[in-house]
Amino acid sequence: MKRVLAVILVLTLVLAGIALGQIRITFWHAMSGARLQAIEDLVNGFNAENPDIRVEAMFTGTYAETITKAVANYRAGNPPHIVQVYEVGLQTMLDSGAIYPVYEIAGPDYDWGDVIGPISSYYTVDGLLYSMPFNSSTAILYYNKDIFEKAGLDPKKPPTTFQELYDYSMQIINSGAAPGGVSFGWPAWIFEQMHAYHNQFYANNDNGRSALATEVLFNGEFGVKVMAEWIKWAQDGVFVYGGREYSANQAFLTGQVAMLIQSTSSVASIERAADFEVGTTFLPRLPGYPIGNSVIGGATLWVMKGHSDEVYDAIWRFLQYTMRTDVTKQWHKDTGYFPATNTAVKELLDEGWFSENPNHLTAFLQILTGTRGEAAQGVRLGNFVAIRDVVDSAVERAVQYRGTDYEKEAKRILDDAVRTSNRLLSEYISLYGQ
Repeated sequence: MKRVLAVILVLTLVLAGIALGQIRITFWHAMSGARLQAIEDLVNGFNAENPDIRVEAMFTGTYAETITKAVANYRAGNPPHIVQVYEVGLQTMLDSGAIYPVYEIAGPDYDWGDVIGPISSYYTVDGLLYSMPFNSSTAILYYNKDIFEKAGLDPKKPPTTFQELYDYSMQIINSGAAPGGVSFGWPAWIFEQMHAYHNQFYANNDNGRSALATEVLFNGEFGVKVMAEWIKWAQDGVFVYGGREYSANQAFLTGQVAMLIQSTSSVASIERAADFEVGTTFLPRLPGYPIGNSVIGGATLWVMKGHSDEVYDAIWRFLQYTMRTDVTKQWHKDTGYFPATNTAVKELLDEGWFSENPNHLTAFLQILTGTRGEAAQGVRLGNFVAIRDVVDSAVERAVQYRGTDYEKEAKRILDDAVRTSNRLLSEYISLYGQ
């Protein structure tokens, strides 16, 4: 009887994925919806090839919730092994004392040269890469070609400027082709994108890259101009507010708006769900400002302190797997996120993927044809998660304004947001400043 019980126990352990001698890796992430299946496919593929390791992917809430839980668990002595952290968490992770940088795990001889340039530069500090490229994205403009045709617009000529976007939207609304013109996903991020896209600093100290940022600068002339345009758009029914993350996608898919400014991570899911022809193009520009570049969004994989060398060897095997050419190509196809390496991009080009799926190419062309100005490298801010919430609230206040002095109201709203943001920066610096 004891022998039977022992056999049952062993079988139970095997079936549960924790066979004797198997190293277990907890991987906390914020992927939901269609992206959840993609991440599960990736993890299952690794586990099948590496029976001595079991990576357990766990959805831990939104990006903001995931980073907060990870740091809190580290301080409580129970950290995960790997955590997916979005780009605004970069400075927080660097200062947390909770990380084991990937350049240390990889060792000095590992060649990072194949990583796509804008991704590598965003997460590199003093020449060293601190987290593993994974689901990087940027923002682009999506548009409904069927609505364009219905409104008498050429679907091969999407808007390129703020004024064209406004004019096209008014023609769409007045023709009855759609009740609204455009909606945004992640509006605070789009506000950040606009600064980088026009090579305008968002914060001092070179966007926090030469030293910890002590002040944000988004209430300057450029930021006020952008917010004033958005206020005008909202008043005229052109801009339909769609929430802080991905909710705006639904307004686009149901034809409530003809255009959507959203992350490239939505390309695959929007194409699958749309019952119309989807077009994509570069972000619109404000004339009179220098050309910058769209900036990297999405997230990378951070390794947490507090584990054994044997476990770190297993973690490194998994991280290398995520960067493998066939794996990162499939990840891109399933989601729309950038593949992590130049080799993967070349293979996608060679096999005709981008010719057959041009909406997946738009983000590459946009980010690789921009200029790498000093203000276009991305922002590093302490308390960036909280500051983005402040800007989201500012956008929500702006679109509710009913009046005629758009710039005065935009300035007032942004001045308030800057005061709050600078207080958050001051609190952060008091804890982590040198």
